[in-house]
Amino acid sequence: MNSHKFCFIICTNDGLMLSECLHYIRHLEIPQNYEIDFLTIEDAPCITTAYQTAMMDTDAKYKIYLHQDVFVLNKHILKDLLDIFLSDHSIGMIGMVGYETVSPDGIMWHMPRKGAVYSAKSSASYPSLPEYRYSLQEDGYSYVAEIDGFFMATAYDLPWNTTQLKGWDFYDAFQSINYLKNGYRIAVPCQKHPWCLHDDNLLLDMAQYDFYRQLFCSRYKNLLGKHHTQITETSE
Repeated sequence: MNSHKFCFIICTNDGLMLSECLHYIRHLEIPQNYEIDFLTIEDAPCITTAYQTAMMDTDAKYKIYLHQDVFVLNKHILKDLLDIFLSDHSIGMIGMVGYETVSPDGIMWHMPRKGAVYSAKSSASYPSLPEYRYSLQEDGYSYVAEIDGFFMATAYDLPWNTTQLKGWDFYDAFQSINYLKNGYRIAVPCQKHPWCLHDDNLLLDMAQYDFYRQLFCSRYKNLLGKHHTQITETSE
């Protein structure tokens, strides 16, 4: 395992969107003595299988699972992620948007949100790049129960649920609980300005989504409505 390496893992079915995503990554500042790599998976049958295969194919300690329609605006994000991971070695995963409590109905965005993200049609104006500076001491981060899957950075590897999850929904919720149940914490940084833009079209296959929502609620029914501290305490 290379502890000085980041690997961006991206599923793609749109070459133009992917090239835009990679353009932003290639302009990031890389911390001294660190390196970055990319693994792109084209037309994957499902996201968990793709992520599991990519996870095993890279020697990078730090993996960033990223949607192809996410553009990283914070040029210093790699150093910022390192600062957070190294500040608390129990942090296993970092997201840009998260939720402190598991929603009673399984739908994470029904709960109060931590973190931030720009949408493609955001009404807010983007600040200049130098304003995307983060201070761990001044800004800090929040611990959460779940993070949104558009950006998931990990410092430790845990298997993805390839057995039950055969599509593109709820992988983030399942993996979040997986980390908590294994004794890790999940963090979301405070962002004065969102570090990422997510150019999604907000279209969901609700038939598949609800199937996996019910699966999540059935498997983790004892965790619904629980704060993240209540989950990590039971794993210790």
